Amino acid sequence: MRMRRTRIPGAARCYAGVRARLAAALALAVTVPAFLPGAAEAGPVRRAATEQWTTQTVASGVTVRTGVIRHPGSRHAWTVTVQAPTSSRWSSNDPDAPVTWAEVSTRAWADDTARKLTQAGFRPRVESVQWPHYTDTPHGLMGYRVRVGRYATQEEARTAASTVTAAGVRTTLSWTGYDVQEPADLENVHVAVIDPKSFHGRIEATHDGNVAQRETTSAVARKLHSLVGVNGGFFVLSPGDGVPGTMSGIGAYRGELESMAAGSRSALLIEDGGRSIRIADLTSTVTARAGKAAYAIQGVNRVPGTVRDCGRPGSTPSELPWQDVTCRLADDMVQFTDAFQAGLPTGPGAQVVLDASGRVLSTGARGGRVPEGGHVLQGIGRAADWLAAHAGPNRRVKVGEAVRTADGDRVTLDGDDSLVSAAPTLLKDGRIDIDAAAEGVVDPDYTSFGYAWANVRQPRTMAGIDGRGRLILATVDGRLKNGSEGFTLHEAAAFMRSLGAVQAMNLDGGGSTAMAVDGTLVNHPSDAAGERAVGDTVQVLPAAD
Repeated sequence: MRMRRTRIPGAARCYAGVRARLAAALALAVTVPAFLPGAAEAGPVRRAATEQWTTQTVASGVTVRTGVIRHPGSRHAWTVTVQAPTSSRWSSNDPDAPVTWAEVSTRAWADDTARKLTQAGFRPRVESVQWPHYTDTPHGLMGYRVRVGRYATQEEARTAASTVTAAGVRTTLSWTGYDVQEPADLENVHVAVIDPKSFHGRIEATHDGNVAQRETTSAVARKLHSLVGVNGGFFVLSPGDGVPGTMSGIGAYRGELESMAAGSRSALLIEDGGRSIRIADLTSTVTARAGKAAYAIQGVNRVPGTVRDCGRPGSTPSELPWQDVTCRLADDMVQFTDAFQAGLPTGPGAQVVLDASGRVLSTGARGGRVPEGGHVLQGIGRAADWLAAHAGPNRRVKVGEAVRTADGDRVTLDGDDSLVSAAPTLLKDGRIDIDAAAEGVVDPDYTSFGYAWANVRQPRTMAGIDGRGRLILATVDGRLKNGSEGFTLHEAAAFMRSLGAVQAMNLDGGGSTAMAVDGTLVNHPSDAAGERAVGDTVQVLPAAD
């Protein structure tokens, strides 16, 4: 998809400066940004940032750089933001419906709210908010927000918010350093570059042998004696959304497909142990066949009827990918592999246990465990009826699967191949090309959906490939952990491009963002409890002795 560009003189000058200063650095083992360019959606000319960098050569072909990027003149504060009621695609009876309140709304709402607050004795300000430059969303004005006050501490802002709320409005607290209109105070970044031409170990996505568990990135790194590790794709956190730790997008480890795609979303393909790496939008299909009868399997290693991030045919309320939303399927067949090392989901429906050849070992109620070397099919609704009709004792059910790129090319998974998926794409062919709506992280019609996730600075983990075929793994701390504010998606894309990446994608972020070097956590995760236990990870492993 070709990106529509809007020229903004200040941002253009920033990019020109970055490119000029980077030119001499491209031959280095690590390409380092001269500074983090400001987001294209922000209008004011930005002052160049100051930087401090340290470099660590972890192994031949593996270098890690740690950077602190400061933006002189930034003056941020806590403020009270008024929330606007908004409509939603979801029924109000849907327990998975997102909060139907938005920080951005119409000019009429903003003026009316400001008038109401002024009459109550406050001094509100109305601020315009622009759309980020995504490839598939509107450009220009998104809407308006209403804010009150500037406070040095969050506690002061919380006290003020209680008085504003008493005027009959709904409020939330905001740190202005998360806004894109001005540069962040501080960004703590870590960048690992792995050159497959000189690195003699292997790179792999892994779920550490059990897809039904959560582990911290650094714990997995220590187990595997990893040189560098980062968190991977989106996964299930809550039991209400599935089995915690299972992936909500496509995942494959050691050549085995262990979760299916949530629509067409960005994925990092690590082939031949990291000798070849690419980024592509992927879809997946899995089919059960018994003689001439066939039935589409809609999931691998997840709870039947429960589809985190949606994106499956027949799922409601959407067949399209929707980030952090759990959809439902009334008729659903799910395959469980022996990498699902937990008790199988129970409930209404049917279950068939198969050996490695596809021979039916047993049928009956859902539950139990997957036999080593075998797999299990569970069905609800019409899928249960199909299993009852076609998967009787001693019959054979063959399961076939296909992973394809957006162009329809088939991806063959061999034993040294793995992949991890998240969203959205950040760079294509060296251009910022963020398909945020298509990959389900924003909704142009409903600004309550995905606004803070995509358009506000957050901790991020990113993966990219530069023009020399090197893998770039990067993290930025956020949510004021150690003072760092994070990136918007557009800033993440600009940062990866400044590193020399020509292809890049967003991995899971927020509290999941983590990087470990030699088994030690090096960044500052944003969760109050510390490093989050996640689903899969990407690990850079040393050569075997």
